[in-house]
Formats: sequence, structure tokens, C-alpha cells
Amino acid sequence: MANALATCDMATVLEGVRTARGWSQGDLARAVAYSQSWVSRVVNGQQALTVSQVQDLAQRLDVPLHLLRFGGSPPPGGPVQKEVDTTRRREFGKAVAAGALLTAAPAAPPPSQAPHPVDETTASALRSITGGQRRMDASAPARHLLPSAVAHVQLAEQMLAHSRGTPFHPALSAAASEAAGFAAWLHADLGDMGSARVHYRTAVVRARQAGMRLLDVYMLGSLAAFEIDTAEDPELGLGLVREAEHVLGPSAHPTARAWLACVGALAHAGTGDGAAASRAIGRAEKEAARTTNTDPPWPWVFAFDQAKVAGYRALVGVRLRSPHEAREAFAEAFAQKAANAKQAAVLQVELASAHAEAGDVDEAFRLAREALATGVRFDSERVIGRVRRFRRGYRGPRAGCVDDLDRRLTSLMTGIAAPDQGAGISGKYP
Repeated sequence: MANALATCDMATVLEGVRTARGWSQGDLARAVAYSQSWVSRVVNGQQALTVSQVQDLAQRLDVPLHLLRFGGSPPPGGPVQKEVDTTRRREFGKAVAAGALLTAAPAAPPPSQAPHPVDETTASALRSITGGQRRMDASAPARHLLPSAVAHVQLAEQMLAHSRGTPFHPALSAAASEAAGFAAWLHADLGDMGSARVHYRTAVVRARQAGMRLLDVYMLGSLAAFEIDTAEDPELGLGLVREAEHVLGPSAHPTARAWLACVGALAHAGTGDGAAASRAIGRAEKEAARTTNTDPPWPWVFAFDQAKVAGYRALVGVRLRSPHEAREAFAEAFAQKAANAKQAAVLQVELASAHAEAGDVDEAFRLAREALATGVRFDSERVIGRVRRFRRGYRGPRAGCVDDLDRRLTSLMTGIAAPDQGAGISGKYP
């Protein structure tokens, strides 16, 4: 380990820390707030690291930064290290040598001396970037947005680090929370559950550091919705909802209360508690009625109105196997055209489940086919996965529409268009 520290061999350092603490690789990934696949590549020597990543990993694992160096004089009072052979130095490269020199600088320089000084405009600039990325999510595939979103998270974290000890730190914590929350959403859309969860947790931590109650609730509720609806763990999601309700308090803005009640209703429905789900939807409807003439509070962008509550009521109906109630609620929810095609496709799959449960097979599979086309167009694993789940859950009679959807799903795996169908993007269905 001493040799690994002296040569900045982070693969060996990470594996040594993991072994010493009795962690799994997943535990290590959670500790450093990166995805398990990324950590695996680092440990196996397949992932190059930047100077800032080396420093970030060391700080998260409580590894003293002065130990990540190429020999030389020890820190005051520290042990003498032997000079490391020049061949080993080149293995990590000049970038890490520069990083070792940077660690000798003061840990928290005054803002005026920081290499990237922050001021009262920094947080708003970061938030405007996140806002622009969110707007693009409605019309662009997540895989196109993700690289810039992850880079933006890193930028926000760097600005946050430079804001320590300044009055701008809370606002920058909030900006970092929003950036992490959006990156989590994109990872979830692409089916990367581990990375999504890591970013959601970071968003929750940063929101709490910001000391902004509504942002704290928004990120807790977003993580809860992810666990309930994407990770299919309603019990964990319900616990997160209760924590968010505790933070929210009884006199918060009705938009926040209506939304959180709907997330809770979805959790109750997932556990099979129809009575609790119905009560939660009832509370949401009452709160939504109070939002008619009020603007939504930040970080909500749109008012949480009755149409949105109807969408959740429909989802609850599907999970509780009440197809007729679900279809009525979907009709109300779809009365207003959804701005986000991917979100509309998710609802279409849920509506397809309601139709299938009611015996309307042709309509069910028509909706599923349309949703699949949207999922392929946006390369959304979230949507495509919902269609697959719908098909796995169907236990009705075989029909031409069923066979057609099966051919389309098979073509996604093989890249070969089914007979009488045109190939879409990358050989997939349009």
C-alpha cells in the first residue's frame, strides 16, 4: 500500500481500502459516489483518471492527500519515504505529478486566490445550464445529454469546493443538487440503476447541505419515485416518502404536498395497500385544487394540477388491478397533451396494461407498440423496459397484435427488422 500511495497507483489503493474495510465492490462504489462499473474499470486498470478524480477519490476515502506523491520530503512530522524509481513514475504520468504538487497548496484558499473564484452569479449560471439541459430532455435522447450532464455535475462540485467558507456555499450546494438530480434521471432513463442511485443520493446530500427545505423534499421524493417505479422497491420508497413528509412539514406549498402525496400513493399501491393509496390520492386532489391560482415553488417547474393527479390515480389503478378506474383516470390525464414524449410513452404503457386487464387486447398492444416506437426513437431504456415488462405480464390469448409486438421486441435484440417492417434507427424499429 505504501508503494501504491507513493506511485499514485489508485487501482491498488482502492482495492486495498476495499479489502481492509471488508467492503464489496458495490460498497466501495457507494463510498466514493461513482458507479460500480466505473470503479471496476479503475480497479482493473481499464479507466484512466484525471488529477481531480484522484483527489476526489482520496478525499472520499479519507486518504491523506500528501501521501499521494512521488517521494521527496515528507510532511512535517511525517515518515521519510524512499525515492520511487523513475519507470514507476511514468506509469501514472505527468498529470498526477502535477496533482501531487497541487496537494501542497492550502486546502481552502481565500476565494480571491482560488483558481476558479465564485461570486453571487455562479450558482444562477450553473442552475441555468441545468434548466437548459432539462428542457432538452423532452426532445433529445438521454445518451446524447448524459456526457454534458455528468461534466456539469463535476463542474458544479468543483465550484462548490471553491465556495467553502463563503456566503455562496448554500446556493452552490443547491445548484450541485439540481445537477446531480438531472444526471440521475438520465442514468435511470438509460437503465444504469447503480449510477442513477449514486447521483440521486448525492442530490439529496447536497440539498440538505443547502439548507433549503423544498429542495430537500424534492430530491428525497425523486429518489423515492425512482425506488418505487424504476427499481420496483415500494417499501424502500415509502420510507423515503415518510422522511420527505417529515422534512416538508404541515404548512408547505400545496404543489409540494400534492406531488409527495401522489408518490406516496404509488408506494402504497406497490405494497398492495389500496386503502392507504386511495387516501393519499384524496389528499393530493385537495392540495392540487389549491394550486389553481398559484405559481409552483422552486424547484418545481410546473404546477401540480388535477390532470397530473389523475395520472397518478391511473397508475395506482393499474397496480391495484382496477382497469376500469385506471382507464377513466388516464382519459383525464391525457386530456392535456404531455410536453415530454418519453413521459407520455411511459403513461401509454401503463394505459396498455389497463386495457389488457380489461380484455381490450388490440388496443392494449397498439398502445404498447406506439410507446415502443417512442422508446426506440429516443433510445430510452426506461420506456423500452416498460414495454418488455408489459409483455412479460400479459397472460391472455395469442393474437396477431401480440405476435407483432414480439417480433418488434426480438428485432431490438438482433438488430434485424421483422418481416414486412422497415428498419429504424440503427436497425431498430421506428
